[in-house]
Amino acid sequence: MFRAQAKRPSGLRTGFEILEVIYYATVRQLRGSHSNAVTALVMNVVQAAVMLFIFVMMFDILGMRRFAIRGDFILYVMSGVFMFMTHVKTLGAVSGADAPNSTMMMHAPMNPVIAVVSAALAALYRQAFAAGMILFAYHTLFRPISIFDPVGTIGMFLVAWASGAAIGLIFYAAKPWHPDFVGIAATIYQRANMIASGKMFVANQASSWLRSKFDWNPLYHTIDQARGHMFLNYQPRYTSLEYPVYAVLVCLMIGLMGQFFTRRFASASWGKRR
Repeated sequence: MFRAQAKRPSGLRTGFEILEVIYYATVRQLRGSHSNAVTALVMNVVQAAVMLFIFVMMFDILGMRRFAIRGDFILYVMSGVFMFMTHVKTLGAVSGADAPNSTMMMHAPMNPVIAVVSAALAALYRQAFAAGMILFAYHTLFRPISIFDPVGTIGMFLVAWASGAAIGLIFYAAKPWHPDFVGIAATIYQRANMIASGKMFVANQASSWLRSKFDWNPLYHTIDQARGHMFLNYQPRYTSLEYPVYAVLVCLMIGLMGQFFTRRFASASWGKRR
C-alpha cells in the first residue's frame, strides 16, 4: 500500500534509449573484427578493391568486355561488385548476429532486434565507406566518373542492403534450431550469388533461357536496375524495381515471424551438447 511505485518512462525516452543501445551495438560490431576500427575499415576497402580487380581481370581474360554497357567499363564492373558485396556481407552479418540464447542477451537493454539492426547498420557503413573510397580514388587518380542518376543508384544500393538484411533475418531466425545446417545454407546462398546475381552480364543482352535462370533472385533485378540509373545509354527491359522491394517485404515478414516464434523457445541450454 505504502510502497513507492516506479515511474514508467515515456515512449519518447524509451525510443531514444533504444537508439542509444543500437548505436553502441553498431560500434561494437564495427570494432569486433579488429582491435583498431580504422584498420578494420581499411581492410574492408582493400577487400573490395581486390575483388574489383579480380573481376576486371576476369572480364579481360574471358573476353567479356565487349558485352559491357557502353560507357566506363570500370564503373560497369563496380555496379555489380558493390551491390553483390553489400548484399552478401549484410546477409552474413545479420545471420551471424548474437542469437536469442547468447550471453549478450543476458544484459537487460539488449534484445535480438537490436542485435539484428546493429549488425545490418554496421554492414551498411562498411560497404558504403568502401564504395565511396574506391569511387573517390578512381575519380581523382584515374578517370573522372559520371553517374546519370546518383540518387537512383544510391536507392538501389540501399535495396541491395535491405534484401540482404531481410534474407539474413530468415537465416538468423532459423539458426538457433540447427546452427550447422543453417550456416552451411547461408554460405551456399552467398557463394551461389557469385553467378546468380547476374553481375557478369547485361540482362538486355542475355537470352530468354539465361534470364529465366536468374529471375528469382532479387539481387539480379537490383543490379540491372542500378545500371539503368548509373548509365545514360542503358534502359532495363527485363527486370523491375517492384520485385526486389516486394521480396524484401515478404522476407522481412517471414523473418520476423520466425524470430518471434524462436524467442518463445530459445534457451541458454541449447547447443550445450555440441
